Amino acid sequence: MSEFQAYLQLGFDHITDSKGYDHILFIMALCTIYTLVDWKKVIVLVTAFTIGHSITLALATMGIVHVNPDVIELLIPVTIVITASLNFFHKSKKNLFTLKENTFSARYPLALFFGLIHGLGFSNYLRALLGKEAAIFTPLLGFNIGLELGQLIIVVIILSIAFVMIEILRVPKINWINILSGIIIGMSLSLIINNKFFQSAL
Repeated sequence: MSEFQAYLQLGFDHITDSKGYDHILFIMALCTIYTLVDWKKVIVLVTAFTIGHSITLALATMGIVHVNPDVIELLIPVTIVITASLNFFHKSKKNLFTLKENTFSARYPLALFFGLIHGLGFSNYLRALLGKEAAIFTPLLGFNIGLELGQLIIVVIILSIAFVMIEILRVPKINWINILSGIIIGMSLSLIINNKFFQSAL
């Protein structure tokens, strides 16, 4: 196995690892309001997230950006809570901040911005793997592509489940969105409460 293949596998394993489910929760939060028929919107949304985390993954891995890992581990579940909370309002037309159009359009820059935060989280793991290795381009490229492949599989699974629940089993879409978003928020709040930085600040 080449160095590129090795890091591609590591990136794939990292994003799909159930022990590090925070990134999976974020992708779930992003995709909750969609099904397979919305695949074009999801591609744009996930691409925005990809651009964001690719930037900071590269910068942090090269040592250009330095952020306290405990702070990043706190911010990641915060991004999940915010993203999942938006799902509750995507059909509301009560005020300027909860218009369907505004909520949808806001998801794209938010995905990009939150991707920057998640990229810092990915970089902590990659830097630990690299150690003092001088050449990082091939590992960085392989790891990032591995992340994207794993992320794509997660997206397909989430959209497929949503399609079955909503289109075939006829579960009301609003119920599906609210229940899944609530579960995601609950799990994310647990991550926040148990975060080292959060506990030290109490």
